[in-house]
Amino acid sequence: MSQIRWLGPNDAFPNPLQDPDPDPSVPGLIAVSEQIYPGQLLQAYQRGIFPWYSDNQPVLWWSPDPRMVLKPEHFKCSESLRKSLRLFCQDTHCQLLVDQDFGAVIRACATSSRKDQDGTWITHEIMDAYTTIHEQGHAHSIALAENGQLIGGLYCVALGGMVFGESMFSLKPNASKMALAALSAWCIQHQVAMIDCQQETAHLSSLGAAPISRAEFLQQLQESLNHSNIELPWNFDKNILTHWL
Repeated sequence: MSQIRWLGPNDAFPNPLQDPDPDPSVPGLIAVSEQIYPGQLLQAYQRGIFPWYSDNQPVLWWSPDPRMVLKPEHFKCSESLRKSLRLFCQDTHCQLLVDQDFGAVIRACATSSRKDQDGTWITHEIMDAYTTIHEQGHAHSIALAENGQLIGGLYCVALGGMVFGESMFSLKPNASKMALAALSAWCIQHQVAMIDCQQETAHLSSLGAAPISRAEFLQQLQESLNHSNIELPWNFDKNILTHWL
């Protein structure tokens, strides 16, 4: 058994296929670092690795097996969600905001209370790191606003033709689901094969996500990094939600 690698500022990530679980007692944990070093976050995503840790912990880097993904065309739009989408599209006081206030969206994701979860993995260091790659054009936010106030949304990372979902928040029923519906419809338009959802949860399963093997995920990732129909800047509005109506 090899040891989990501690990464310095100039160290490369291990290959999850060659050394998938250095410590079998912590499946999916690939590497550890003292902090998120400049450029390290994008290098991780290119290898199918993401950070997930809490305050007072080192940065823990993960590549789980299986990997939860959502094929955009498999997004489950229930009747109640479809009703919410219809009302949102018809209400002139409601807007879909794309990349208009990334900082507000990631802060809302960090501070939203979640069932059976104390605290948050979205630390100040995480917020700073993702804000930096947002400024570089690699991280994006989709938010719903009602009378100028955010009611739900999500943020994600996009590299090549791959989209990595990160976190959602909801202050009104179905708001985060509507943000994911918008992202899924946009991905369908741009031939994005799948949205990475990282870890399996019942909530994600209810929305159409399903697990695939790490090997299949990494193969799809490499293919997607070399091919992209995504143009910058991201620019769409709530009319994209009519895809599901």
